[in-house]
Amino acid sequence: MKNSMTEVYIAADNIVSPLGSTTAENFQQLKENLSGVKQHNSTFSPQPFYAALFEENSIYNATAKYTKYEQLLIASIGNAIKNAGIDVKNEKTVLIISSTKGNISLLETETYNDELKQRMSLYNSAKLVADFFGFIHNPVVLSNACISGVLAMITGMRMLQSGQYENAVVAGADVISKFVLSGFQSFQAISDEACKPFDSDRKGINLGEAAGSVILSSNKKFAAEIKLSGGGVSNDANHISGPSRTGEELSVAIKKALENASVSAEEIDFISAHGTATLYNDEMEAKAITICGMEKVPVNSLKGYYGHTLGAAGLIESIITAHSMKENILIPTRGFLKPGVSQPINICSTLQTATLNKCLKTASGFGGCNAALVLSKN
Repeated sequence: MKNSMTEVYIAADNIVSPLGSTTAENFQQLKENLSGVKQHNSTFSPQPFYAALFEENSIYNATAKYTKYEQLLIASIGNAIKNAGIDVKNEKTVLIISSTKGNISLLETETYNDELKQRMSLYNSAKLVADFFGFIHNPVVLSNACISGVLAMITGMRMLQSGQYENAVVAGADVISKFVLSGFQSFQAISDEACKPFDSDRKGINLGEAAGSVILSSNKKFAAEIKLSGGGVSNDANHISGPSRTGEELSVAIKKALENASVSAEEIDFISAHGTATLYNDEMEAKAITICGMEKVPVNSLKGYYGHTLGAAGLIESIITAHSMKENILIPTRGFLKPGVSQPINICSTLQTATLNKCLKTASGFGGCNAALVLSKN
């Protein structure tokens, strides 16, 4: 059945990460198996930890009007807008920002009062970014744990399909602070070495900081590009931090995304998994993929290159998937050596070529949230 809805294209994109300040730079680093994850000694933690962090002042100016988080968003959005050539001051263009923690790190350096409370609000920082570029409409803010980036893309797609907008600038970012790191440490979720998604010796996540931007458009002039064909969202209703043990709920989001895209499971050529390298997430994802009958489809996780970039993760990993499709290249799962999940899914462990016409991106997060989207070649 052909989806009769408005078609939504990825008109341009950008990734700003410790691996580079453009998508092209980032993709090249991945092809060369280079990772941004390194061991750090920092005031963030009494013991060394592994993470993908920007070098001090490499991408931001500490004395600027905007925080590091906002400067990352501005750098990424600016590059994407330039590449797409869209007019952000057009009434048919909307800005969507995804983040899990935003400016929460200001708690560590500033005195808490009403002014700081306002400065830290996700909407306040989104409005500053919107005003920097001159967007007419108020920005839309999405913060739903680690599915935020994927959910922002799905939301942008739906807003374009409503006919209200023609372009959606979707951007996500997070920076790592003592607050963020200690929170994950309290869950005993941080690995004391470089992470190993889906591996039998995986110990947990590495965190990362980055920004990613995607410009979605219903304008036919971008029809030669990759399409965002469909999306689905679900919730485990299981536990505040632990994912479902069965994977059934993520499989619901996947099936919704496939149905929304009018694509069958058999047509999916590749899956970009959330793949955090925690014991329970990877097991749950493997079960969900198997429930959907896609255990033979190549799967990767990019967490070994970027760490877990929280509100930027879904965007960055979707962007890399889109460029993998353009070049028909599968990026391997860095850190993976030996299968460590109960369902024998097809983890991609070497750089390889494949015909990629339709791909699936999955994400899961605290609170039991799950999201999935489908990207297609036009």
